[in-house]
Amino acid sequence: MPDAAVPRDAAGDPAARDAAEEASAFSHAPVEPDGTAAYGDHPDQVVDFYAPRGPGGPAPAGSAPLVVVLHGGAWRDPYDRRHVTPFADFLARRGFAVANVEYRRGAAGGQGGAAPVAGRWPDTFDDVAAALDALPALVERVLPQADVRRTVLTGHSAGGHLALWAAARHVLPADAPWRTGGPAPLRGVVALAPIADFEAAGKLDVCGGAALQLLGEEAEFAARRPYADPALLLPTGIATTVVQGRADLVVPQAVAEAYADAAARAGEPVGLTLLEEVGHFPLIDPAADACAVVAEEIAQLAW
Repeated sequence: MPDAAVPRDAAGDPAARDAAEEASAFSHAPVEPDGTAAYGDHPDQVVDFYAPRGPGGPAPAGSAPLVVVLHGGAWRDPYDRRHVTPFADFLARRGFAVANVEYRRGAAGGQGGAAPVAGRWPDTFDDVAAALDALPALVERVLPQADVRRTVLTGHSAGGHLALWAAARHVLPADAPWRTGGPAPLRGVVALAPIADFEAAGKLDVCGGAALQLLGEEAEFAARRPYADPALLLPTGIATTVVQGRADLVVPQAVAEAYADAAARAGEPVGLTLLEEVGHFPLIDPAADACAVVAEEIAQLAW
């Protein structure tokens, strides 16, 4: 599935393709939300809402499926929810109500130009859990067009990890502070090139070892992994689809396949949609054909 967003002269060069895809995905102007609500006191504890605006005009109250978006960016501070606002708007224009969740990420780079740290333990997980717990009340107040009974979680890259993790809170270890008493009332999860298996991601040095940074070095990583790695939190009993570009250089296909294999061993079927000649960023790029595939995968669960 060659993507229209990639110039012909970049199609045969993996690095050039990846750069062109990233440039296209980040070329869109941010889209302002129809409303914003806080789920906590920290500036990053907010959710942006996009009202459905399909061709039929304004949606009646409670009529539109709700898509909850968790952005990627390796859990690192420079990447916030703004870069997926065009994707949120794309979904809203296809008739979905959309909640674009912000959460605390790793600190900015240190002295000497050090790279930003990936995520905060436990703050990143605290925020995602708190946001999802608060959503029904926030949606009722800010986005009455949404039908929370038809909620689909989606997330890209590190956000794909968080979407899978959030859907698995009921199978977390018993002492986990985020554990719930039962599965979330979701229609399903559509994870986009997710960092879904920390062992596979570590072997491939995905995003410069971001998963190791997220959980902590060595002993901390080993102790925290059962609380954070989606590949260890199976089965969930929640319909799950992974959408993955075969040409992804950022989070390679092997990571998605490792998660799907872990699910199969746990007795849970996970859909794995592999897109030919597609890399990491077209999945959230409204100008890319792959983005329409993502919307269709969400629609199959939501409707």
